Amino acid sequence: MLDAVDSHILHSLQIAPRAPFRLISDVAGVSEQTVARRFQALRRRGVVRVMGLVNPAVHGRASWIARITCRPDRVDAIAEALTRRPDVSYSHLASGGAEIICTLNAPITEDRGPDLLPRRLQRSSGVLGVDLSLLLHSFSAPWAHWTGFGPPLSEEAIALLTAHAPPSVPRPGASPVPPDEEDLPLLAALAEDGRASHAQLAELTGWSAHRVGRRLETLEAAGTLYYDVDLLSQRLGWNLQATLWLRTAPADLHQVGSALVHHPEVAFAGAIAGEHNLMVIVICTDAQDFYRYLTTSLATIPGVDAYTVSIRVRHLKQAASLINQGRLVHYPGVG
Repeated sequence: MLDAVDSHILHSLQIAPRAPFRLISDVAGVSEQTVARRFQALRRRGVVRVMGLVNPAVHGRASWIARITCRPDRVDAIAEALTRRPDVSYSHLASGGAEIICTLNAPITEDRGPDLLPRRLQRSSGVLGVDLSLLLHSFSAPWAHWTGFGPPLSEEAIALLTAHAPPSVPRPGASPVPPDEEDLPLLAALAEDGRASHAQLAELTGWSAHRVGRRLETLEAAGTLYYDVDLLSQRLGWNLQATLWLRTAPADLHQVGSALVHHPEVAFAGAIAGEHNLMVIVICTDAQDFYRYLTTSLATIPGVDAYTVSIRVRHLKQAASLINQGRLVHYPGVG
């Protein structure tokens, strides 16, 4: 479990991923040196990674949620191959290890080229079934949202950090500007370390620090570049992650999704086009804690007509990070 200082540092990063250590020290109530030391320790242990990522819409891609049922003797090989693909993220095994759940970035139409992953999956040996749902809308959590990993920041601290926060998710409806060829070293560096300083990025790109700052502002404002914070919940004492597949009436969809994303146990809520129309990722300490969530928090939201549950049994990939021996590690194919 996290102590209050580590909890406040991680909550600060979720709000403002590139906030300077000085600002985080102000809201956490400890010295700047303590914040830097604590963050670097969490990063070395593979508990947290901050990354700058390119909006998939830049390349004309949308996000799909795939539930892939496999033969038991083939599931590990298929999961490994999927996880190593740069267009696949947030992959894990569920349902006793027979199901792979992942997010993949692919065009909506088939006129973008023949090598579409959804179509290839259908033909793969060992794949028994593929259920693909288009992600229609990600419900935005309020800035105060903190996924229950420890004591949250005060409202005053959140307000201070919010003023320094660049976009943390791709902006809905944005028309992101494709990056230039000369941006690629900058984006590659941010994919590895989203908190790299202007001076470090200047050294890697050969630009001036001032030019780096201007270019970051342009890419962020256009919705081309956004920041994500990967946290390894099981290393923080939250050992049970479940995916809820909910069904609601269309008239209730937005209200239900907007209510769910305020729950501290909810890490993600999105509207999807499929048999179910809501996907929700819930993080709890154990089975009893998850039961409490279902019967007290979820049960209070009207409009949920039906649900099923997939329990994660092995974590494989998260955003731009592979899970290797219980640590978040950089995957160079993403960025």
